[in-house]
Amino acid sequence: MKTIALEAFQGLNILLMDKAISDLEIKLMAARAERETVMKDTIISEDLKNVELTSRRKYLMVIGINTAFSSRKRRDSVRATWMPQGGKLKQLEEEKGIIIRFIIGHSSTSGGILDKAIEAEERMHGDFLRLQHVEGYLELSAKTKTYFSTAVSLWDAEFYVKVDDDVHVNLATLGMTLTEHRKKPRVYIGCMKSGPVLARKGVKYHEPEYWKFGEVGNKYFRHATGQLYVISKDLATYILINQDVLHKYANEDVSLGSWFIGLDVEHVDDRRLCCGTPPDCEWKAQAGNICAASFDWKCSGICRSVERIMEVHEQCGEDKNALWTTNFVQTTRSSNSGKIHMREQA
Repeated sequence: MKTIALEAFQGLNILLMDKAISDLEIKLMAARAERETVMKDTIISEDLKNVELTSRRKYLMVIGINTAFSSRKRRDSVRATWMPQGGKLKQLEEEKGIIIRFIIGHSSTSGGILDKAIEAEERMHGDFLRLQHVEGYLELSAKTKTYFSTAVSLWDAEFYVKVDDDVHVNLATLGMTLTEHRKKPRVYIGCMKSGPVLARKGVKYHEPEYWKFGEVGNKYFRHATGQLYVISKDLATYILINQDVLHKYANEDVSLGSWFIGLDVEHVDDRRLCCGTPPDCEWKAQAGNICAASFDWKCSGICRSVERIMEVHEQCGEDKNALWTTNFVQTTRSSNSGKIHMREQA
């Protein structure tokens, strides 16, 4: 009996050692991948140039706002509503652990007029993360992969968020929503959907690889809609390590969802991340259920967002002081510090 017990004890020790070694190997691969990503000898942003891999502070979340060269007015409308500006942006990082950047790559003609315009805008606002990526609508899956790989290399955060530049966000509400999941190791948060796989050429959201999803008329696997989604650090690190072998489908939200199939990932379907614009989000705010994000489904963002995002902000925004008074260390929504109030109406 003693021999059997000893053998069992030794076997348990071996299993524990194997797990420890496996964990260390994953961390080593992540560190190597981070260094390779950050140190690539290409044109990179000041964020990348200034990163210190050895002593980085921890953040709650990194928010990447997907934008395009032609979207200057959209960016200005976001700056005028839910995105803090100037010293407030730095204060947000230091006091609340929230990083926000517009994410954009480079034009096909590097150093051309489009890139120079972004560089001038960056000198004015200091709120861009330039990616090692060539911009193009059909390259959104590649951009998403590059964004998460770059962000997790730069900042040690609990969560990494991607949002489009025509979506309204309540930052305090989003932060408190994510704190509910901070103890989960691999979590994928968004408004989960399963739309049809479109095989016919020429239609919007056509899927060239439709045959991989079975018979014509089938639906995609469940994945978060592309207007806003969130992944935890472990998943961002997984993308960083495996970026060279992760397959890209035509639609970026489908691509992201496909990368997590086969992994032990918790999918969280949270409808606070996809409220409608007024009156939907306004009614919810008046009832005490403030939305984390609002947009119009029919437009895949706020319809005519440049003209309307201020209206959404005024009617559905949280109190202007909510972000600065919310304690994100508190994880219970019932606590006074975690209670979010709606914006006062003029």
